[in-house]
Amino acid sequence: MSNQGFLPVCREDMEKLNIKQLDFVYVSGDAYVDHPSFGHAIISRVLVSHGYTVGIIPQPSWKDAEEFKKLGRPKYAFLVSAGNIDSMVNRYTVNKKVRSQDSYSPGGKAGLRPDRATIVYCNRIREAYPGIPMIIGGIEASLRRFAHYDYWDNKVRRSILLDTRANVLIYGMGEKAIIELADALKEGKNLSDTNVDGCCYVRKSLDGMDNYIEIPSCEEVQSDKRKYAEATKTQFDHQDPIRSKALVQKHYDRYLVQNKPMMPLNTKELDAVYALPYMRTWHPMYDEAGGVPAIEEVKFSITNNRGCYGQCNFCALTFHQGRIVQSRSEKSVINEAKKMTWDPDFKGYIHDVGGPTANFYGPGCDKQMETGTCKSKRCLYPKPCPNLKITHKRYLELLRKLRAIPGIKKVFIRSGIRYDYLIADKDDEFFRELLEHHVSGQLKVAPEHISDNVLKHMGKPGRKVYDRFSEKFYRINDELGKKQFLVPYLMSSHPGSTLNDAIELALYIKKHNLHPEQVQDFYPTPFTISTCMFYTGLDPFTMKEVYVPRDMEEKRMQRALLQFRVPDNIPLVIKALKKAGREDLIGYTPDCLVRPMRDEGFKKRNSTPTKRGERKNVSDFRRKKGISKSKR
Repeated sequence: MSNQGFLPVCREDMEKLNIKQLDFVYVSGDAYVDHPSFGHAIISRVLVSHGYTVGIIPQPSWKDAEEFKKLGRPKYAFLVSAGNIDSMVNRYTVNKKVRSQDSYSPGGKAGLRPDRATIVYCNRIREAYPGIPMIIGGIEASLRRFAHYDYWDNKVRRSILLDTRANVLIYGMGEKAIIELADALKEGKNLSDTNVDGCCYVRKSLDGMDNYIEIPSCEEVQSDKRKYAEATKTQFDHQDPIRSKALVQKHYDRYLVQNKPMMPLNTKELDAVYALPYMRTWHPMYDEAGGVPAIEEVKFSITNNRGCYGQCNFCALTFHQGRIVQSRSEKSVINEAKKMTWDPDFKGYIHDVGGPTANFYGPGCDKQMETGTCKSKRCLYPKPCPNLKITHKRYLELLRKLRAIPGIKKVFIRSGIRYDYLIADKDDEFFRELLEHHVSGQLKVAPEHISDNVLKHMGKPGRKVYDRFSEKFYRINDELGKKQFLVPYLMSSHPGSTLNDAIELALYIKKHNLHPEQVQDFYPTPFTISTCMFYTGLDPFTMKEVYVPRDMEEKRMQRALLQFRVPDNIPLVIKALKKAGREDLIGYTPDCLVRPMRDEGFKKRNSTPTKRGERKNVSDFRRKKGISKSKR
């Protein structure tokens, strides 16, 4: 099972590499995929590039501490991550039902990682090696670093750093932080004596600390929702590496200390990370299971940038990657694309060139790298800042060069396009080439909603901006002689959304003849502004009350309204319209959403069903009317 190109996963691998004791052992909730889209691959490869040895224990059986001894006791520390996704989000739907698949596991098999994986793994490591230093990181640890509302327990949990009893928590993108900590351990220092940016620690006292802000304590945010909202606002304001201060949150008789964020990698540093010798696929031990599904979308995709100044309230990127966008050099991206053409599985199609937001290609303005991001302003909301650099020229030039590489037939853009940023660009050159060369019939965008009431709680631009974008999209397509379509991502039941807002969106869908397939109920994931609204019923920026649809039936109604054409949704849609006093939308005129349910054939009249559904409705109708096949 061993492969010299992969990092050690067993003793046999260590022997072949003549390693008697590893410096670090990385325990991951994901299967081992040696690709820069996987956190365990990046952190491990960065450590190796600095002269450290690293082994990986992917998806260990968590019921037995012996599983954590398979690579022996590391010289310096265990590194622990739940994987690329929070383990609870990974396993449960928004309705708290267990998912049937896990894309980050071999063969897509579910159930190979525990709930709250970071905590469980750390507890087993403590059993296996009492007193061993532990460093936790990844999205789960990063977004649970303070006392936080947990949707699955429906309560505020304390910092994950206390639950794991780890020595240090690295939040955000951890390449710089892990090397500082590794070097400190190599010098013989204890992790508790380090003080690294981008890290959280538990301290018994604040002696010797200055220039920090203390936020409401764990006990306060657990008992007082207003205090929770206040703490969230302060946390949001201090996620900048230049102007922010350390944040302190008391947890009973100890203190959770978040040092200010680490400076993001510059272009040279980012290039170096993506130039490391990744195998760019899953470990061969997964071949028999058919590999790891999560690699399929990213194997022939290129990460071009990090960070996002879009700051949607339901997104955690502000608290994880930060607002300062950093991008790779043109040379680095082109080199990666050329390597793809050597892969025997490459068919000539690059699936994506982007990041959290594909068309952000550098800091929002020049001052961000000098004085930091603005504390009380957003770059794009409620409208673009006058200082925002709105240009697609660098990105467009990169795409042109990628298209010209021999062996590349098409370069798609599938990661998020910020349509409000795109429409604000007075130069249409990028928009035209995007539609001419980089869209495969459909462009996925995320307006999320069209009700201005909901959009303001999402931190998204108003409906008129999306309308302008949509109109321009179809106009340019007509000029190019292309028939391409927008596929909007929509969200139901976001804080602030009432039944009337959902009806407004349904009417918009009908008017524009949309058939949304991507409809997501709002999911209160850890550490977002929207989750704060969901839990507290307060907007943390204004402290005003926010309507929150929590009743499961109303949530089902709002979702059904967004897909009112689906036959099974019609009873719920009618119920919702009656509840909202909008029975005028139940009828036979073109303005109505659905027709009334008066006889057995209502589903057929109300919608265009699937072929299977159509056959069933027709056969039911014939049976009841006594019509046989011979009479047709």
